[in-house]
Amino acid sequence: MITLRIAREEDLPVIANIGTITYGPTYAHLIGQEQVDYMLGKFYTLGALKEQLMQGHIFIIAHEQGKDLAFASYSTTDPEKGIVKLHKLYVLPEAHGLGLGKFLINEVRDKAIDAGAKSLELNVNRDNNAKAFYEKAGFKIKETVDIEIGNGFQMNDYVMALPL
Repeated sequence: MITLRIAREEDLPVIANIGTITYGPTYAHLIGQEQVDYMLGKFYTLGALKEQLMQGHIFIIAHEQGKDLAFASYSTTDPEKGIVKLHKLYVLPEAHGLGLGKFLINEVRDKAIDAGAKSLELNVNRDNNAKAFYEKAGFKIKETVDIEIGNGFQMNDYVMALPL
C-alpha cells in the first residue's frame, strides 16, 4: 500500500537521495552530464532543498514496501491568479510502473484544489518522455520557454498547465 507523508527538514536527505539517483538517468542523455552535475549541485544539495522548504515548497514523499520510493514538491507561485506549480516529481527507477507518479500528481492536484487554485502548472524538458505522462494526466502545453540557470546552461522547457 502506498502511503504519503509531508516531508520535514529531517527528510531532506531522502529527497536528495531520490533526486540524485533519478536525475542523471532522466536527463544526462538530454542535457549532458556536465549540466546534470551543475543542476544537482544547484537544486539537490541539502542546503538547496532546505532553502526550497523555507521558500514554501511542500515536499510529499511516497513510501511503499518499507521504502521511500518517490517524491513531489509544489508551491503556490501566483496567489492572485490561483497558480500552483509542481516543481519536482521523481520516482526511483526500481519503482517505475507502481503508479507512484500518478498517485503523487493526483495528491498535488487535490491539494491545489483544496487551496483554491485555478491551475496546476509545471515545467518539463521539451525532449523528456515525461511530457506524455503529464499529457495523459490532463496537462496541456501553455508555452515554450528557455530559462538561463547560470554557468552557461539553460533549461529548454514546455510550461504545461492543468485547469482545476
